[in-house]
Amino acid sequence: MDLPSVSRRSLLSLIGTVAGSSAMYQAMAAMGQTQESHYTGPLKLDGDPKGASVVILGAGLAGMTSAYELKKAGYKVTVLEYQDRTGGRNWSIRGGDTIREIGSTQRCEFDAGFYLNPGPWRIPYHHHAIINYCREFGVALEPFHQINNNAFVHNTAAFGGKPKRYREVENDFHGHVAELLARATNQSALDQSVSKEDREILLEALKNWGALDNQYRYAKSELVSERRGYDVLVGAGSIPPVYSQPLELDELLQSRLWRSLAGSHSFDMQPTIFQPVGGMGKIGDAFAREIGPGVIKMNCRVVKIDQDDKGVTVSYVDPLKGGPTQTIAAQWCINTIPAPVLSRLPMQISSSLRAAIDAVAPYGTNFKAGLQMKRRFWEEDELIFGGFSNTNLSIRQIGYPNSAYATRGKGVLLGAYIGGPGCYEYAVMDPKDRLKRIVAEGTQIHPQYREEYENGITVAWSRIPWTMGCLSNWTEERRKEHYEALIAIDGRMMLAGEHASYGIWQEHAILSALDAVKRLHARITAA
Repeated sequence: MDLPSVSRRSLLSLIGTVAGSSAMYQAMAAMGQTQESHYTGPLKLDGDPKGASVVILGAGLAGMTSAYELKKAGYKVTVLEYQDRTGGRNWSIRGGDTIREIGSTQRCEFDAGFYLNPGPWRIPYHHHAIINYCREFGVALEPFHQINNNAFVHNTAAFGGKPKRYREVENDFHGHVAELLARATNQSALDQSVSKEDREILLEALKNWGALDNQYRYAKSELVSERRGYDVLVGAGSIPPVYSQPLELDELLQSRLWRSLAGSHSFDMQPTIFQPVGGMGKIGDAFAREIGPGVIKMNCRVVKIDQDDKGVTVSYVDPLKGGPTQTIAAQWCINTIPAPVLSRLPMQISSSLRAAIDAVAPYGTNFKAGLQMKRRFWEEDELIFGGFSNTNLSIRQIGYPNSAYATRGKGVLLGAYIGGPGCYEYAVMDPKDRLKRIVAEGTQIHPQYREEYENGITVAWSRIPWTMGCLSNWTEERRKEHYEALIAIDGRMMLAGEHASYGIWQEHAILSALDAVKRLHARITAA
């Protein structure tokens, strides 16, 4: 076979055009052309702070990391927390919990042992800081399945509105793309710069990757069924296996289901991914336990921050009971209050810090819903163990629990996981109406919803009063102009949290706190 050459740039461009970013990323990795947490180990604070006092605003992971490390180093630490619990967005909602949004209140009715993580729900393997704290505090971790090949991908306008298995769509897409690329290589359709030997290796790789036959075709066969699944499974007795028929390329492209394939290939979503056993909130609970009693004051809504050259005075009230304004004074302050809330507070700060807070204050938002079902039908009926299904319906994703596999009885699904503008459509709805719509849409993927649904809970982050959003939303331009001012020590106060970092994960909130503590300690001990 006379094989033409192909430049790497042209090949990657072709793969990106035909297969999308997921396949192009895989090709880059295969060519060796494809970063991690900056955590380098436990914080070491040398020097005597001589009992300096620090007030920390917020008992999320950034605030509690700051408190834990400063207390170990000999500081007098007090944490003021808006809520009646610790953890911030590190949160697991359980039966009996009350969720207060602006304009509505819900009570969770889950049975004992069940929970919803309305905020973060997974920990990538390369988030070294949070994993190290879990190790130090004895927080058990278990696998979180980002991708389940037996879960569904769904588009109401494709295949008669019937969901398809992820494995069918992924393998058919890979197969058809591999066939197209092999055909282009054989037909001298590419640039001349890769050696004949490399072209032969490329064809061999495409054949292997796409399950192609000896004529480089993606067609019904035993090998293809080994990838996408059988119509009748391999078994015993007198019933032979029946190979499955791949979806046609044009039908697959028009379905847009391939949009769901790239999720597991981004760096933060690649296995292994973890979750704490018993809920993400176990991490916040552990931090609070390790910090110890008497440090964190609950139900303290900050209403004003004053500072001078000697210290900081914070004014606060009880957000539930009201009552007189109270104050606390300290020599220094680490402020982890989310920017949308912080931007509304009267504070004695520099104009540059004020501008920086305002620049990041419009947070992005998410919406989640947890649905308790009478039985684990997704496992019993459909053999889906963990992972999630994607849909173009407004609910976007259905997540399956990654624990207690193959047990009998009830279970809690993530019934909706929505980001972007779709969140606001649900945010303005009454919680009962939210659940009605979520259940109705979920029935299009799992008809069992009609009989199995018991109760649910929803969280619209744009209406959560202590954060007013879910995650910081820096643009490149705003970060270039304001980020350094946001993280600088401003008089006697400095900020920490994921908004004061280059990421949006819990890892970045912790890294921001460690950076803030280290710089503040250096300032104090130098003085």
